[in-house]
Amino acid sequence: MTQIKIVTDSSVQLSPAEIAQYDIKIVPLSVMIDGTVYFDGETIQRSEFMDKMALAHALPKTSQPPLGSFVDIYNQLADDDTEIISIHMTEHLSGTVHAAHQAAELTHAKVTVIDSQFADRGLAFQVIAAAQMAAAGQTKATILAKMTDIRQHTRLFLAVDNLDNLVAGGRLSKVAGVVGGFLNIKVIIELINGAITINSKGRGNKTINKFYTQLYNDMASYPKIEKIGVSHVGALTVGQTVVAQMQAHFPDSEILLEQSSPILSTHAGPGAIAISYLYAD
Repeated sequence: MTQIKIVTDSSVQLSPAEIAQYDIKIVPLSVMIDGTVYFDGETIQRSEFMDKMALAHALPKTSQPPLGSFVDIYNQLADDDTEIISIHMTEHLSGTVHAAHQAAELTHAKVTVIDSQFADRGLAFQVIAAAQMAAAGQTKATILAKMTDIRQHTRLFLAVDNLDNLVAGGRLSKVAGVVGGFLNIKVIIELINGAITINSKGRGNKTINKFYTQLYNDMASYPKIEKIGVSHVGALTVGQTVVAQMQAHFPDSEILLEQSSPILSTHAGPGAIAISYLYAD
């Protein structure tokens, strides 16, 4: 009987318990801070990254995993009776999924590479479902079909408090950054088909507060909100407030609150809050 193993990258938002329970393999991206390279989740942890970024002389530089990292993990998992589903963050944010495709051509393992079109907890929804189904002995075709369904029922928003990092990292235009710097513009981003889309923008915190109100109303329009992920970039108190509101509106939903990965924190910047949710029709 074919066994299926799940691989993802460190942009994913998973709890340590979930990683251990489902034996998910994570390929780390790297971040360079003032000339020192750290590997996400291995030589730098989320709990310490914000302090290092705050003290850095320049914006940290993030890099996708080298081909060798993928090949090594694929080869470790390779077996005549094993197939690998490798699920990664959207190609619009990183070349990680392309590196995985290239590595799949270099390994003797049987690998299917998937662009999740998300990152953070939005990516995790697909990873967890795939791992659960693999543990239950489901076929690859069935797992891939379920992942497609989850992708179509996931939304991910990012409330950005300060545009400096997004602009410096090249994820948002310099024009938007100049406007943000002078007018205290707040931006709400949504990933649509994996690409960064401006959902709304405006001056001051009233823009973000209005977004949260609209978000809760939109979520309430679905028959069921199954899972919610709230990730913060050094903004635990704000994240806790959002989670409390989510719990009040959707008491039956599974909610995870965590610090975002160093990779996403670098680009989103301090104070950012990412909200992912999985809904049912």
